[in-house]
Amino acid sequence: VDLKTNNTNQLLAKAGDTETGTSFTIPLSENGAAGNPGAAHRRFTFSEEPNMEDIRRLQAEFTDERDWNQFHQPRNLLLALIGEVGEVAELFQWRGETAEGLPDWKAAEREQLEHELSDVLIYLLELAEKCHVDLPQAVLRKMALNRLKYPVSKAYGSAKKYTEFKD
Repeated sequence: VDLKTNNTNQLLAKAGDTETGTSFTIPLSENGAAGNPGAAHRRFTFSEEPNMEDIRRLQAEFTDERDWNQFHQPRNLLLALIGEVGEVAELFQWRGETAEGLPDWKAAEREQLEHELSDVLIYLLELAEKCHVDLPQAVLRKMALNRLKYPVSKAYGSAKKYTEFKD
């Protein structure tokens, strides 16, 4: 996926499918996502640093220093990832719905969520590394494909799967 701007300074992402050789360019809005300009609202954003590669590299160093690579095969990492997702689910279990930003959570509960979500990301990045998946590029390609499957004209305000859309 290549990111660049066009003559109107609009951010564009060029993505392609290496298996079929097809490529396409999708426009991105100012916040990096295409969508309904009237639906804009302030979203939570991540810090710019560290990036995914920085985190992958730091975790690889941590793993190497402890000689844990012998235990970090794709299957083992996947099972560990599933376990960590389960720990995130436990934090939400029996709570009912909560507002964005989790305003009713205590500081200790938020800290526990941070820890568990971090574990999920670490295992996901390690799994992607062991499977030789360039995750940032794969995510951009998948997002581009989702834009094709879920055009705003058919998907706006709908929870339907793309296979349920009428032509």
